[in-house]
Amino acid sequence: MEQDELTTVLEDAGLSPYQSEAYVTLLELGSASATDLADLSQVPDPRIYDVLRDLESKGFIETYEQDSLHARAHDPDEVLDDLRSRASQFESAASEIEERWNQPEMGQSKVSIVSRFETVLDSAKRYIREADNQVQLAVTPDQFEKLRPSLVEAIENDVLVKLSLHSRERDTIDDEALPGACTEARHRPLPSPFVVIVDREKTCFAPHSDSINQYGVLVDDRTHTYVFHWFFLTSMWDVWETLYVDPAQGELRNYVNLRYFVRDVKPLYDDEAEIEVDVVGVDTTTSHTRTIQGRLVDIRTTNQFDDGMREADANPSVAEYAGVAAISVDTGDDVVTIGGWGATLEDVEAERITVTNFESE
Repeated sequence: MEQDELTTVLEDAGLSPYQSEAYVTLLELGSASATDLADLSQVPDPRIYDVLRDLESKGFIETYEQDSLHARAHDPDEVLDDLRSRASQFESAASEIEERWNQPEMGQSKVSIVSRFETVLDSAKRYIREADNQVQLAVTPDQFEKLRPSLVEAIENDVLVKLSLHSRERDTIDDEALPGACTEARHRPLPSPFVVIVDREKTCFAPHSDSINQYGVLVDDRTHTYVFHWFFLTSMWDVWETLYVDPAQGELRNYVNLRYFVRDVKPLYDDEAEIEVDVVGVDTTTSHTRTIQGRLVDIRTTNQFDDGMREADANPSVAEYAGVAAISVDTGDDVVTIGGWGATLEDVEAERITVTNFESE
C-alpha cells in the first residue's frame, strides 16, 4: 500500500490529515524530533506540537524530551486491534446496508413475513377482537374452533362476519357452532389458504397446510388488504354453498360491501321500489366519519349485463360489479354520492349500508 493510500485509510479510521501524515512518517523513521517530523511530513511547524499531543492521547505514539521534544511510535498492537475492529464494523455495516436494500421498508405500508403459523393465528385472534365493522375469513373447521371465541366477541360488538369454511367433506362442519360466531357462512370443498381480513385494514394469510412452502403474511395496509379482499370474494365466497345466515340480519338489511348491496338492490330499484338506507362511511374530502340517511335515488354501475341481456331470474356474481359501482342518496337537504372501498370520486366511501325501509310497487 502506498503512503498516500495508507494516510487516507487512517483518515477514514478517525485521524485528521495532519495526524495521518505525521504518524505514517514516524512509522518510517522510528523516532524523530518534532521539528524534523514537521519538515518530513509537511505538517506546519506551528501545528506539529498539537498533532503529536493528539496522537499520544489516542495511543499511537509517545513523546519524550531530548534537548527538544521527540516522538516515537508505540507498539502497534493497540492500533491494529482498533483498525481491525473498525474493519469488522465496516463489514457489518456493508452487510446491513445490503440487507436493507434487498428488503426495504414499505413507507407507511406494513407487511411482515413470518415463519410460524401460530404467529399468524395469534395475530388473527387479536385483529378480530379489535374489529369495528367487518371480518372476512377463510379457514378450516379446526381453525374456526380456535378463532371462535374471538369471533363471538366480534359478533357481540355488532361486527359483520363472513365465514368461509373449507373442508373436503361437508359433514366435518359443526353447524351448531355457527350461530353467534358469524353473520353468514359458506362451504368450500377445496383446500384453501388461511385468510382473515379485518376492517379493510388488516390481513392474515398463510398457504394451506398441503402447500410446499409454509410461511405467513401479516398486513396492516389498505391497498394490500384490498387485493386479499377480492381474492376472498371471488375464490372463497361468492360461488360457494351457503351454510348459515344469521336470522337477525334479515333480508336486505346490513351490507359492508357496496357492490353486494348494488347487486341485490338494483333489480328492485329498477322495478321502482322505494328504498331508504342508512350509510356509515368516510367523507372522501375530510376523511372524517359521516352518516347519511335518506332515499335511494340512483345506482350507477358498469355491469356488463346492465343492458338487459341477463335473464331476470339469474343471480350475477359480485365480480361483475368490479367496475364502477356507486349510489346516490337524497337526504332531504342534499343528494350525496356514495362509493365503495377506495372511493375517491364520490362524496362518501361506504363502510356499512343498512336498508331501513323497503316498499315495492
